Amino acid sequence: MPLTLYGSTRKLYWSMEMCFVNVPIQGQKRDLLHLIDEELAMRYLPSKKIKRFRLALATKPYDKFFLCHVPSQNLDNKYNETALLGCQQAKKFWVEVTSRREEGIDQYKINLARNQKAFPEPKWPSQTLDELIDVTFAGRMIEDENHPALLRLIGDSPSLS
Repeated sequence: MPLTLYGSTRKLYWSMEMCFVNVPIQGQKRDLLHLIDEELAMRYLPSKKIKRFRLALATKPYDKFFLCHVPSQNLDNKYNETALLGCQQAKKFWVEVTSRREEGIDQYKINLARNQKAFPEPKWPSQTLDELIDVTFAGRMIEDENHPALLRLIGDSPSLS
């Protein structure tokens, strides 16, 4: 059963398009998403490994904040198109965005909350989006060619100097 939650995003908390890469981590089942400098990504990684999207501060009811991935490319893809539409609607309304994959339909279903006053107004944090991204991606920002995650991705080992 797909996870469906009502959520909202704040207009001022949308980033520009950023570059990301999944990095395998020893001892973890799933790869870990890292933010990567675009120039480094283009220089060292094949384009199919690079993910590009925006981040938006979003909340579930009762101030359960998270960074939502907002599609910024391949918008002719129905998943991306409908995800972006849901994120845009969440700037003004409480919306529920649900994957329709189990129905064999490659897109999201977007429902507005029946009563927009059903949930309290969010108490948005005072930190800037950049500060929230810095905290979220602490240790997972690839900003130089010697970052251990980049070296792992390109099959190199860290220098011991």
